[in-house]
Amino acid sequence: MVQYNFKKITVVPNGKDFIDIILSRTQRQTPTVVHKGYAISRLRQFYMRKVKYTQQNFHEKLSTIIDEFPRLDDIHPFYGDLLHVLYNKDHYKLALGQINTARNLISKIAKDYVKLLKYGDSLYRCKSLKVAALGRMCTVIKRIGPSLAYLEQIRQHMARLPSIDPNTRTMLICGYPNVGKSSFMNKITRADVDVQPYAFTTKSLFVGHTDYKYLRYQVIDTPGILDRPFEDRNIIEMCSITALAHLRAAVLFFLDISGSCGYSIAQQAALFHSIKSLFMNKPLIIVCNKTDLQPLDGISEEDRKLVMEMKAEAMKIVIGQGGEPTNEEGVLLTMSTLTEDGVIAVKNAACERLLNQRVELKMKSKKINDCLNRFHVALPKARDQKERPACIPQAVLEAKAKQAAEKEKRKTEKELEDENGGAGVYSASLRKNYILANDEWKEDTMPEILDGHNVYDFIDPDILLRLEELEREEGLRQAEEEGDDFEMDGQELSLEEQEALAEIRKKKSLLIQQHRMKKSTAESRPVVPRKFDTDRKFTTRRMGRQLSSLGLDPSLAISRARSKSRGRKRERSVDKREGDGRDAMDIDDNQASKKLRLRSTSRSRSLSRPPGEVIPGEGLKDSAQKIKAIKLAKKSVLKRNKNARRGEADRVIPTLKPKHLFSGNRSIGKTQRR
Repeated sequence: MVQYNFKKITVVPNGKDFIDIILSRTQRQTPTVVHKGYAISRLRQFYMRKVKYTQQNFHEKLSTIIDEFPRLDDIHPFYGDLLHVLYNKDHYKLALGQINTARNLISKIAKDYVKLLKYGDSLYRCKSLKVAALGRMCTVIKRIGPSLAYLEQIRQHMARLPSIDPNTRTMLICGYPNVGKSSFMNKITRADVDVQPYAFTTKSLFVGHTDYKYLRYQVIDTPGILDRPFEDRNIIEMCSITALAHLRAAVLFFLDISGSCGYSIAQQAALFHSIKSLFMNKPLIIVCNKTDLQPLDGISEEDRKLVMEMKAEAMKIVIGQGGEPTNEEGVLLTMSTLTEDGVIAVKNAACERLLNQRVELKMKSKKINDCLNRFHVALPKARDQKERPACIPQAVLEAKAKQAAEKEKRKTEKELEDENGGAGVYSASLRKNYILANDEWKEDTMPEILDGHNVYDFIDPDILLRLEELEREEGLRQAEEEGDDFEMDGQELSLEEQEALAEIRKKKSLLIQQHRMKKSTAESRPVVPRKFDTDRKFTTRRMGRQLSSLGLDPSLAISRARSKSRGRKRERSVDKREGDGRDAMDIDDNQASKKLRLRSTSRSRSLSRPPGEVIPGEGLKDSAQKIKAIKLAKKSVLKRNKNARRGEADRVIPTLKPKHLFSGNRSIGKTQRR
């Protein structure tokens, strides 16, 4: 867990902005109206409040700056030395000390002027004391302007520092510049460190994270170090030295055995021996990089001897940590970040050694005794010398063998594709796993269009059953028709009846044709009122002539058509359920209809279905449940109707203040917006 988050430090304003912030806040948060007629105690209180409020604001702001910046003596030594390397500890402390001094001076000034304001004898005297107090406070802030600017630069740089947890599992990569440190970090983590073919591409510490055995490891990429005296090293190199000195991590010392970095193996070995004191009590791994350019076996004898000396130094560290002198694995490793050969092996070896060391340290600590007394490790003892191997049933073995054989025999689509010409040549069959009655049908082509019809419209799995039902129904109908004596084929009719039947059928076909023509043009045909129907195609006279020609009496049909077409006057209807034996019997047949309307006869109730009656198929068990459902439906739409919503999908948000009515300046003398 990261303990230090320098990104949360508040911005430090410069001297001028600091004064503007405080004075504007004082002007906004304190009273501004005062008159010379006020009592002197009220005047004193007015200006004393302004001085005290200004002092409190200055005190809060300066205290925030002092508290949020880290104290070098209280934080982890790694961060303390890193800040000292980057910003010079003396200058840093001096700037914070000046802020603290300014805070005390402002408090003292406010205290002195509040005392003087208690004895102010006039409005002018009190105002002059207030102006003097605020002026002296602002002068103090102006004097610490350079310190505020310096602290703001430090804050911006600290916010860009990586979040390094000094106490977690850490791998530290060090070595000469341009030996492949950043490339290795990019391979094993998700970090994106810039890699260039020149020295000192990495100018600061970079942090990445990787996983090993379900644990998260912190990987730190350090800038390159040159072999020179400690005093001559620059800030970039000192960042690496600080990390090596203070972080409890597994150290990966990178060695470029190809010499392409611009430094020989002898120079890199000299650097190793000069900083080997920083490797004490840390797992050390010597990584020979760039084996794709120069294998380790191909270097000269002198260089090999130097590498072996470095390995011997690393073995001393292993022995000092309690390791075995014969265990040389994980001390000298080779890899190539270009071909990624050995990259994972180096990572795993470093993580494993670091994990073992942390476990050993915890076992040696005093806290382990408090934990071990809670555990009991049971070691079972053998009761005899008889061997009891695992007993697996034969059926299980056969099933496993069969399953393994099936796995071996079955080929994937990728393998089939490679065997049959590769992508673009081989096309996987999607029908080979179809379950059909005959396997030969799998590759048959199913026609989609046959004789101008869509084949899928005529596919029905129950077609045979339906066909049998139709045939059975047709047989029943034919039997009924055979048993029926009435036939209209014309054989049993007389000559006149046959002529009339032919005329009726002809007329019926003509009417059907006319109706179909009207139906096809119904939408585009205009509706012509009856008074403009000059042709009078459909009249009672014409209907009577046609019926008379057919030998039928047209009087009843004509009277019925006239009664249906004649309009009726509005009148009160008598209750149908009351019958002729009630009020209607008292009414004279000659009584006027007006009197009938005025007569207070009881109106009959509507014969429509009541709202609570349950209709079969509605899904409601009784009328009470239906009435409750109707109430809930009305209640649900109440809010929607109140908001004038068209329906549930109406999400329109009205423009309560249209811009064309509320924007722009009104002209002089007008109160209208437009």
